[in-house]
Amino acid sequence: MLIGVLALQGAFIEHERVLARLGVEAREVRQRKHLDGIDGLIIPGGESTTIGKLLDVLEMTEPVRALGREGLPIWGTCAGMILLAREVGRPQTVLGLLDIVVRRNAFGSQLDSFEIDLPIPALGEAPFRAVFIRAPLIEHLGPGVTPLAALEDGTIVSAERDNLLVTSFHPELTGDTRFHEYFLSKVEGAPVGANGRAAMARG
Repeated sequence: MLIGVLALQGAFIEHERVLARLGVEAREVRQRKHLDGIDGLIIPGGESTTIGKLLDVLEMTEPVRALGREGLPIWGTCAGMILLAREVGRPQTVLGLLDIVVRRNAFGSQLDSFEIDLPIPALGEAPFRAVFIRAPLIEHLGPGVTPLAALEDGTIVSAERDNLLVTSFHPELTGDTRFHEYFLSKVEGAPVGANGRAAMARG
C-alpha cells in the first residue's frame, strides 16, 4: 500500500509520521508525477487558499479531481476538507468532489483552538480526542453523504461518501491512530486499483 500525502503546504509531515507508525509507506506529493501509483491520498490541514493556488500553478487540480471521481480514496483534514467541498462560501479553488457546504474558520482564530473528546461510532466505543485549529465546519450535507462525527450542538465535523472522507479536526496531531486506520480500510476496500487511475490522470 502506498499513500500519497499532498506536501505543498501544511501539516503533511505529521500524517507521514502516523502512517510510518502503522507500517504504511507514504509518498510526498509535490508534482503531478507523484500521483502515479498511489493507492490513496491525504490532503492535510494548512491554508486552503494557498494549497488551492499551488494545485492550480502545478497543474494538479484536474488530475486530483479526476482521481477522486474515478474512486481513489481521498481524505481531507481541516484545509483538506475545504478543498474537497462543493461550496465554501468564497471564491477559491476547490476540488468539489464531496457534496458538502463548508464554512471556513467557523470556530474563530488560532487563539480559539480547542480539543474535545468526540464520540465516533465508526471508530469504536472509546471517544476520539479531536484537535480543532482554525477549523471549518460542515453546514450542509448533500444526498448520500454520511456524517461521522458531530459536536454536542449538532455541528457536523466529519463526514464521508464512498471513497471520500473529511474531518474538520486534526487526527494527525494526537497519538490515536484510529482515523488513519479507518482511512486505510477504505483504501484496502477500494474496488479498483489506484495504479491505473493515477496513470490515467497523468495522461
